[in-house]
Amino acid sequence: MQNPVTRRTLLRAAATGLVAPSLRSATPGNATAFALCGDESHNSDYIRTALTGTLVESGTLSIDFTDQENLLSYDHLRKYKILIMFRDGRRYNNGYWHQIYWNEKSDKIVSEPPIQRKIGSDFQSWMTQEQGKAIKQWVSEGGALWAFHNNSEASISNKDYREVEGAIYVGHPPIRPFKVKIVNPDHPVTRGVKDFVVTDEQHYVVYDKDPKYVLARSVNESGLDYTDLAGRKSNTAEAVWAYDYGKGRVCFMAPGHMISALWNPEYEKMQRNAAKWLLHET
Repeated sequence: MQNPVTRRTLLRAAATGLVAPSLRSATPGNATAFALCGDESHNSDYIRTALTGTLVESGTLSIDFTDQENLLSYDHLRKYKILIMFRDGRRYNNGYWHQIYWNEKSDKIVSEPPIQRKIGSDFQSWMTQEQGKAIKQWVSEGGALWAFHNNSEASISNKDYREVEGAIYVGHPPIRPFKVKIVNPDHPVTRGVKDFVVTDEQHYVVYDKDPKYVLARSVNESGLDYTDLAGRKSNTAEAVWAYDYGKGRVCFMAPGHMISALWNPEYEKMQRNAAKWLLHET
């Protein structure tokens, strides 16, 4: 019987240089995909854990993960075949909008001696115009953009990125169950995938592209609707789409606030399908 891997054995192995190769990240630049992930409301750890489980351990991808926006450049993208974008477009000037994952007022925070650094401030868009143009050029030349969940928020402030990704974020209701309904079962991304239900943030978007590229919609079947930031009241929104862009390809998937949503078996099947489609393997 194989000995179980524990935190203690991992630490001991790391200290002696004996960490198993399977536990190491791909050598930077040698991976298939580059993933820029994580923001204030979406910890990069659950994203890395979810995508590694679905696409690396149970799939065929190798992924370099980072939360460093300055690595996003045309020259860096040329090392990869897929760009995974799983974060919003905001960078808060003092690191966070509020005390992380705690919405209490600042006067409820106790610190002796008092905190000298300011927590909470306005935000600015982290994606530069040059980065938007770099992504557009790279995808046009044959790269593949795979955007998840709240990444459509990044398109609000970047015209070139919006042109590639195809939509902007306009809000979501509280976390609650909804159905992901397949509307095009014949596309390689959705082939063999059945309708499924997740408990997640149901993201609403202003979708810019041809409706024929929409593969799935989110639908609240409990009689609950939502009025988005564009003033539209509905119980449904575009949730998955995919299309060719120049010589490259684009795929967007809205569910993803919860690791339980990302690991829904039908959604995992869809993700593995998408990886193959983005690599022109199907």
